[in-house]
Amino acid sequence: MSTSVELAHPAALRRGQPGFRPVAVGLFFAGFTTFALLYATQPLLPALVDAYGITPGTASLSISVTTAGLAVGVIPASALSERWGRRPVMVASLAAAVVFGLLAAVVPGFVPLLVLRGLEGLALAGLPAVGMAYLADEIDGAHLGGAMGLYIAGNSVGGFGGRIVVSTIADLTGSWRWALGGIALLSGVCLLVFALVLPASRRFRPRPVGVGELVASARVHLADPVMRRLYAVGLLVMGVFVCAYNYVTFVLLGPPFRLPALVVGFVFVLYAVGTATSTRAGRLADRLGARPVLLGSAGVAAVGAVAMLAPSVGVVVAGLALLTVGFFAAHTVASAWVGRRAEHGRAVASGLYLGAYYVGSSVGGTLGGVAYGLAGWPATVGFMVLLLTLAAAVVRPLRPA
Repeated sequence: MSTSVELAHPAALRRGQPGFRPVAVGLFFAGFTTFALLYATQPLLPALVDAYGITPGTASLSISVTTAGLAVGVIPASALSERWGRRPVMVASLAAAVVFGLLAAVVPGFVPLLVLRGLEGLALAGLPAVGMAYLADEIDGAHLGGAMGLYIAGNSVGGFGGRIVVSTIADLTGSWRWALGGIALLSGVCLLVFALVLPASRRFRPRPVGVGELVASARVHLADPVMRRLYAVGLLVMGVFVCAYNYVTFVLLGPPFRLPALVVGFVFVLYAVGTATSTRAGRLADRLGARPVLLGSAGVAAVGAVAMLAPSVGVVVAGLALLTVGFFAAHTVASAWVGRRAEHGRAVASGLYLGAYYVGSSVGGTLGGVAYGLAGWPATVGFMVLLLTLAAAVVRPLRPA
């Protein structure tokens, strides 16, 4: 009797069990591909400024429209995953994003580039929220923080690996178009690995979801004060993170540092810090609780932001490293908390979190550019510290369930 029940609804996976590693590795590659494509133009912003005669803030729209497209698409993609299944939606999403990425490398004009980048973000919407929901479905709650950390570690590796590839190709060829095409091809290879490794869902059963049910599920999550605060945390810390990496390149390329473009491109290696941080932060939150880890993460990121005002390359890079540690830790813990708290409609709950997260990317990256244009780098750093202060204020009232 018990055997038939287990076959009908298998037990959630725990660390060390045979099925745990393929799930974690598959989502790692998915995270890599998502971030590599999503922020592919970030190290190319100075090149876009030169190519089209635009301001840094305008060039940053090539990132903002992509993250905005993702923010718009996460809830519809979550609904599709409830009907068609988590894995098919994720695979189709990444495949479409790779195609749009290749087209963006050859399309003429800045406006058509923005259109394709927006479509690329819309296609990528099927991955982040659905991936979080997939993990929440398949992984035991006691081990979810560590698994979510490995998934987000894939994001960080995609972040720095993708940017290094883009910077290197751009430097070797002298063409930002070749750089965009190269990262799209690499993402296609990662998509193939993801599709081969990730197992089909064991504990999820597809079911049709109507618009009314989708709206009702979203209302339930938005009515939860804890969920609202977690969504706000994602929005604020992502705004800080994108703002920092968008404009620190202009700081390092300009006076007094005047570093070579290829050297500045390698600053994205600091994403590797997030690889280790995300996994450890998830496990630390599993042991100590999410709230203290979130507060500590915001504090570490704020110290890093202030350090980036120093007139020393070493201190600026160290400050960016601290900010990166704080961001990845906060994102890991907040996203895992959302997965644990959502007893029903996990894809919608994750979609709302990712929607807020990428709205933060679009708004934070754009407003940071406005601050940079009006009063330079100190104003941008002040803007980031303000967002982190708000994040800490949002987290303070939270208590464990």
